[in-house]
Amino acid sequence: MKKIVVCLTAGVLALSFLAGCGSGGHKAAVPVKQQFINIATGETSGTYYPLGAALAGILNKNVPGLNVSVQSTTGAVANIGLLASGKADIAFVQSDIAYFAANGMEMFQGKPVANLKGLATLYAETIQLVTLDAGGIKSVSALKGKRVAVGPVGSGTEANARQILEIHGLTYKDIAVQNLAFAEAIVALRDGRVDAAFVTAGYPTAAISDVAAQKKIALIPLERAKIDALISKYPFYTANAIPARTYPGVETDVETVAVRAMLAITDKMDAELGYKISKAIYANTDRLQAAHAQGKNVTKETAQIGMTLPLNEGAEKFYKEK
Repeated sequence: MKKIVVCLTAGVLALSFLAGCGSGGHKAAVPVKQQFINIATGETSGTYYPLGAALAGILNKNVPGLNVSVQSTTGAVANIGLLASGKADIAFVQSDIAYFAANGMEMFQGKPVANLKGLATLYAETIQLVTLDAGGIKSVSALKGKRVAVGPVGSGTEANARQILEIHGLTYKDIAVQNLAFAEAIVALRDGRVDAAFVTAGYPTAAISDVAAQKKIALIPLERAKIDALISKYPFYTANAIPARTYPGVETDVETVAVRAMLAITDKMDAELGYKISKAIYANTDRLQAAHAQGKNVTKETAQIGMTLPLNEGAEKFYKEK
């Protein structure tokens, strides 16, 4: 019996020695602690989702220990709620919605979300006012009396639509409001159930491209004076133009406005992780470019333009590096 005990003890010691040593007698690497991250994006037919999926791939590959998943959502406002409840760790949001949430305005009136921070702004989210060419609607003022999809109640698109109508002297009383998410709104436009639809998303937006391949669409421009008035009242807007031939059949540039798409987090993300994530993103922007045309606009140099939240300290450190 003694002999068996001695043999077992010797075996355990040998295994312990081998486990503690690698080649050359070095200690084995300590396993990296796993951390699960959920990215809240948007509708699968929009811009957030493909970029979110590419972002997840970048982080899974380049930040040791991260296990990143992607969630399709209804968009920016819902994503703020997911961040606030801890059900998302990174969220794609509009810069104006982030501003409203942090300051308790608009759909967050009296309910500010105090712990929000920013990782980066990514690209311009263009307010696209889409109609069918056959309908003959050439201006925002011509929407009076028409059936207009303005986005879901309390959504970012809905706020944009209301503010643009306001600058043109219109209210919801002047139109037949349809509270449709943009993919549903564009299908309704195709089928003749609405006359125009507001879509806030990076162009080209897949849902619009799909309909433009079936029917001739038109994009309703904003006049320069109205753009200036809008920016004066709501400074998170910027002037923007949708280039000719972004969509089939649209042969001229279309003047409009945009907000910024951004990555929002909460103060639960520490500076070290914020730094690692930021570094991984901007070292692998080719993955974002492959996922969506807007990926080419994601650069380190523009990552703070239009930022409406305090930056994560680690992200800020990364942006200051040459």
